Parts: sequence; structure tokens; C-alpha cells
Amino acid sequence: MKQRRIGRSGLVVSEICLGTMTFGSMADEKESLAICDRALDAGINFLDVAEIYPVPPRAEWAGRSEEIVGKWLQDRPRDSLVIATKVAGPGLGWFQNPVRSGITALDRHHIQRAVDDSLRRLGTDYIDLYQTHWPDPEFPIEATLEALDRLVEEGKVRYAGCSNQSAYGLTKSLWMSDRNGTLRYESIQNNYSLMQRGFDAALAEVCRQEQVSLLPYSPNGGGVLTGKYQDGAWPAKARFTQYREDAARGRVMTGRFVNEKTLATTERVLGLARDAGLAPATLATAWTLSRDFVASTIIGATAVGQLDDTLAAADVTLSDDVLAACDAIARDIPNPMD
Repeated sequence: MKQRRIGRSGLVVSEICLGTMTFGSMADEKESLAICDRALDAGINFLDVAEIYPVPPRAEWAGRSEEIVGKWLQDRPRDSLVIATKVAGPGLGWFQNPVRSGITALDRHHIQRAVDDSLRRLGTDYIDLYQTHWPDPEFPIEATLEALDRLVEEGKVRYAGCSNQSAYGLTKSLWMSDRNGTLRYESIQNNYSLMQRGFDAALAEVCRQEQVSLLPYSPNGGGVLTGKYQDGAWPAKARFTQYREDAARGRVMTGRFVNEKTLATTERVLGLARDAGLAPATLATAWTLSRDFVASTIIGATAVGQLDDTLAAADVTLSDDVLAACDAIARDIPNPMD
């Protein structure tokens, strides 16, 4: 599997990253460990976790994914792997932090507690890429960057990244890092797929100009682009089928990913994949890898067999005609997840 550098950092990672948000919920420990083994065998050296995983976020589940990855790491050469995790940040809007209740700022105290807990669960003495899971609009970004900078000085973290951030937020953080001489965000982890192309505008330009890498998650639209929800289907163990039964967050997320426009987009993708001789998940993942600002695309699974189609994307280069057809879908069905 080919490798790419994250931002201006010293992290060189496989162009596909294993996401672990199902570990400990939709995938039990045994299956999760098997998924890690399959990913490693395929050439993946990059795993992404978070202190709140697995999802949907629940207080009694928080940290399980890190614990499972930590167990798997004990039998692996640590320096050959790149481990990323995230600090949850404040509970605002629909998101309620299951780790520390209430509105918790991304300040030094919060971040220090979070990283120590993650290090313990992962069973390691350093994290390669430590990311802020959501922005904290009510707290000065420079204070967050100073707290992260201290973790680098202490040797607990190598580099930092952000997630679910806007073009303005990323640009401001980079300016503050330059002004104050602190570490900068080397990566941004956002939702990005053939169904969610909002990144293509301002954020892509910031990444290109400032050498920040995108780590896209949900390249298959949470599984929607595989076609499993077409024609009114709600598969029994599928992610959004389970989310439908959840509280307000689950219903909001389900409606955002599974709606008339996303299903219409999927219908077009299914036809395009069929004509190209590819599985839909292979096409969707390969499309993200065609973008020049992407370092590594984050894939996930609840069973080992689900990895095959997404892993196949590493060996696929989409033709200009296929890429043009992908652009045509976006023009005809703009912003299906807005």
C-alpha cells in the first residue's frame, strides 16, 4: 500500500487508515482485533481512535475502542504504527460529551486529563497524532494550541490535528500558531465523500496553500453509498438502522445520511461503479484518494469481510472519465447531506 505524509509533519502513513469507532459496540472485541489484524496484513500502519468511541457515544461505552486498540498494540512493534486519537471537547448542540459531562472547554486542564486517560487505555507512552474532535467556539484557540504544545514538550504527543473544523477555524488556528510560535494543526479530519463535498471549496484551498492534510472519514457515506439502504431497506445490523432507535442524535444523523437526495446520489454511484467494474465502496474510497489534499482516508468496519472492498481502493486509479462522471453527480444533486 502506498504511503503519504501528513501535512508538514514527520508522520508517513498508509493512504488508508483504519477507523475504530465501531470497536466495542457494533464490533465486539474479538471481531475488532481480527479487523486490526486484517488491516495490518493489507499494509495499513495508521489507526484512528477517540476517547469517546465507540459510537453512538454513551458514558458506559466511552474508552472501549481505545482499550481494544491498546490490547492489540501490546503484541505489535509500536514504532512501526501511527496511532491517532482525539480529545472530545465541549458538549454543545446535539453532542453531549460522555466522558466529562457538561460544557467542558478545550483548556489545559481538560486536555491534560484526556491525554493521560487515552495513554493509559492505549497502553502506550505517546500518541502520534492528537486531534481536537470538535472545535470549541467559546474558548480561545490559542489557549488550546498552547496546551497541545505542552504535550509535545512533555513527549506525550508528537503532532496535533483538528476535526470537524471550518475553513475559518482552521485558518485562524494556523495564524495563531504562527503568531505565538506554538505547534500547528498538521491535519483536519472531516466528513468527506461523494455525498459530502463541502470540503472542495474553501477548506481544500487552505489545505493546499498551508500544507495541511485532510483525513476524510465516512468515504462511503456511513455505508449509504454501498447501496444497502436503497429501495427503503433498513438492514437489521446496519449503522443507521440502529441509529433510528437512538435518541435525538440518532434520528438527526440518520436523516442527514439517509434521505431522498443521498439515495439518488447512491443510485448514480451504483451505476457508475457497475460500469467501471468496481464495487461501490471501492469507487467511493478511491475517489477520496484521488484528491491532492488527502493524506489518508479513514475506513471502518463491523466485520472483517467488510474491509475487502474499501481496501481494494488502494490498488485503483480512477480514469478521467470516471472522475468527470463523479463531478457530474455533484452538479446534478448538489450537497445531498446539507
